[in-house]
Amino acid sequence: MKIALVHDWLTGMRGGEKCLEAFCARFPEAPLFTLLHRPGKLSPVIERMDIRTSFLQKLPGASKHYRHLLPLMPRAIESLELPADVDLVLSFSHAVAKSIRVPTGVPHACYCFTPMRYAWHLRDQYLGQDDASAWPRPWDWARNQVLDRIRDWDRATAERVTQFVAISRTIADRIRECYGRESAVVYPPVDTEYFSQSAAARENFYLCFSALVPYKRVELAIEACRILGRRLVVIGAGPERARLQKLAGPHVKFTGWQSDDSIRDHLRRCRALLFAAHEDFGIAPVEAQACGTPVIAFGQGGATETLLAADDEHIGTAAFFPEQTAASLAEAIRWFEAHPQQFSPTLARRNAERFERNRFERELLNLVKRVADERHATAPRKRAA
Repeated sequence: MKIALVHDWLTGMRGGEKCLEAFCARFPEAPLFTLLHRPGKLSPVIERMDIRTSFLQKLPGASKHYRHLLPLMPRAIESLELPADVDLVLSFSHAVAKSIRVPTGVPHACYCFTPMRYAWHLRDQYLGQDDASAWPRPWDWARNQVLDRIRDWDRATAERVTQFVAISRTIADRIRECYGRESAVVYPPVDTEYFSQSAAARENFYLCFSALVPYKRVELAIEACRILGRRLVVIGAGPERARLQKLAGPHVKFTGWQSDDSIRDHLRRCRALLFAAHEDFGIAPVEAQACGTPVIAFGQGGATETLLAADDEHIGTAAFFPEQTAASLAEAIRWFEAHPQQFSPTLARRNAERFERNRFERELLNLVKRVADERHATAPRKRAA
């Protein structure tokens, strides 16, 4: 099967790029189309691909300030020309990759991380309305006008996708709401061989690791630990770091971004992972479970699909807090500390193994092959008709 791959932008290795990496390894000869590429920031498997970029690549500073180029992204993704002789287009999309123009008659499967957050959900949280360097408050009206137009374009171009594949039931619901389309669900891969349990003793600190951007709500973990007088380690980097450091007291340690080895070591030693975001899937809680680590998470979104709730009657892997507030999180921490017997490292490890990498590759590959076979099987009959 000859395949073309599409991704929004290639500027670093995050969860979406790890999904893409599996198919770059499977189809190393496939062309890989993207808005822009920051060389040296991806894994060797992705870097050695035939990467083809849009005109955004030529703009000075584009790879570092790409979010400011959002109004140009629809035109940029539509400017990419795919080869006409491919059997299938597979896009990995959380922004505009799903809207690429495909050759006539070629099936297009989209592995959708979410409909574009900027235009649909969490608009102010994700863009950081209080961040004057990104979108100054006097320009809020103009910003919303632009994003409304992008949202309309995003909805209309959903028809270019033959089959949506959602990363969770949460996202399948969102695709139905935004695009009026049904989706298959294939959960993303988690490296459960690498993230594993150890004999390391648990220490008296909580852990939060994430990109430091507004919608991750890291400030809730900082404030909850301040209320309780608990130690917190924050691993991550991003535009929110300066603001978060101003909120933090001596109980919080910021490490910056760390290697996978360091993250795994912290997961094996921390008391629990604090996860305050409303996430589409959330790889971090699964990695924590793979290390046998309890999770204290906001009780909406993808975390409800990957974690097993503990309560007074049931042993589980996580304590959920119902409201996205520091007080609600602090109460969940109190309950967790009072009920250690309700959390099982063995159950956590077993639950994490549901998301191992080989399962992801097998499920998504079988699905996209079926999409290609069904489209090509019906094509002759359509021409005859």
